[in-house]
Amino acid sequence: MLDHCIKCNICTNACPVAAVSDRFPGPKYVGPQAQRFRRVGQPVPDAAVDYCSGCRICNLVCPTGVPIAELNARARAQMVAERGLPLRNWLIAHTDLIGRLSAGPQAPLVNALLGWAGTRWLAEQCLGIHRHAPLPRATRYPFRARKQPRLGRGKQVVYFHGCATRAYEPHVGAAALAVLARQGYEVLVPPQNCCGLPLLSNGDFAAARRAHMANVRHLWPYVQAGVPIVGTSTSCTLTLKEEAPELLDLHSHEVQAVAAATYDIFEFLRHLAERGELCDAVRPLEQELPYHMPCQYRAHRIGQPVVDVLSMIPGLRLKLSPAASCCGIAGTYGLKREKYALAQAVGRPLFSFITQTGSSLALCDSETCRWQISHATGVATKHPIELLAEAYEL
Repeated sequence: MLDHCIKCNICTNACPVAAVSDRFPGPKYVGPQAQRFRRVGQPVPDAAVDYCSGCRICNLVCPTGVPIAELNARARAQMVAERGLPLRNWLIAHTDLIGRLSAGPQAPLVNALLGWAGTRWLAEQCLGIHRHAPLPRATRYPFRARKQPRLGRGKQVVYFHGCATRAYEPHVGAAALAVLARQGYEVLVPPQNCCGLPLLSNGDFAAARRAHMANVRHLWPYVQAGVPIVGTSTSCTLTLKEEAPELLDLHSHEVQAVAAATYDIFEFLRHLAERGELCDAVRPLEQELPYHMPCQYRAHRIGQPVVDVLSMIPGLRLKLSPAASCCGIAGTYGLKREKYALAQAVGRPLFSFITQTGSSLALCDSETCRWQISHATGVATKHPIELLAEAYEL
């Protein structure tokens, strides 16, 4: 794939990080160009690759299809293998563990501690987590797996909720379950763990492999029975579909079958609409709302399913964020002390767009993007599935 790079620099021109910082020379330079000098068993020559946010915009614009983001992710993993994973990166990469420790009866205490300026100052000094980074508030009532009925009884679908819904946003899961039930589906919520994307993003490929294969073991019986997997986190569904299999070289029949059976929830609902099976008994919502399609969602390469599905709601008007705009958070990237200002600079055009609409509410599919947008603009955010549930009067 390296020889497919024609050095056109389109990726560098499109890169949101290179546009705001000299610390990252651009996807071409740390991707295919630097890859020619990387050798197994030899140190990675360019630490600048760690400033790649993994937004995958470079992949989308490359005219010859070079998987630049994957090259950068593998180079970062090589650096971690050589130098070890810093404690800060280990903590923020284990979102499942942190969520389980935070959510539950102890959530008010956790939220109070993380809301105290002194705690945030200590976290910045001792761990390198920026004191102003947008951290979510844990919930007292986490979203949980449910006892599963026998497979093969009518229309069934598996819901992959992800770490954020479980520990911080159970209302998103409740809305998803209600909308899927309105379509006549019995929603199954089997045991599951982190999709592994935070681990991949921080270079811990060994832990990411364990996480992904655990999910494959959990999900395979349902896929084998012909039950589709639907998720509300665009990052989680992309990881199950392609990011983990590609980066970790996992190509077993079970891995590929789980990938093929995974859908973003609006992708799934659009399929129902195309077959004439989507319930369209919705009430009007007289609103004009900004909608940001996250980078990870664009990487699915499935068009704009949210726009397609929500177009059936009378009175609803969506104002789409500028093409290739990015909020800058990139999962855990914008939490880091040395990258927080970069993340804010990357997201500034998007933040300006949202505030200029004058709306008190914005829509976005990615949980970390929602937290970043609200943090930077003060505008409340929702997952689009919550708006659809509202239109269904659920």
